[in-house]
Amino acid sequence: MTYNFDPDTWLNTNRAALAARRDRGEFSDAEFEVELEDLDRRYDEMVARLDGTYEIPSGRPGGNGTPA
Repeated sequence: MTYNFDPDTWLNTNRAALAARRDRGEFSDAEFEVELEDLDRRYDEMVARLDGTYEIPSGRPGGNGTPA
């Protein structure tokens, strides 16, 4: 299975979008914090559902394509 999705990029993109909305005055700093908390919760839930194959292990024998 191949993933064409990077959850960390998703999080960073959504954080930037929230910051831009706050900067435009669409919501207050307090509302921004609530939105960030919700975004972080959704990110954590999403990552928990992924099977981890999108991650490239490092520092382990065989973890970077080398034989174990």
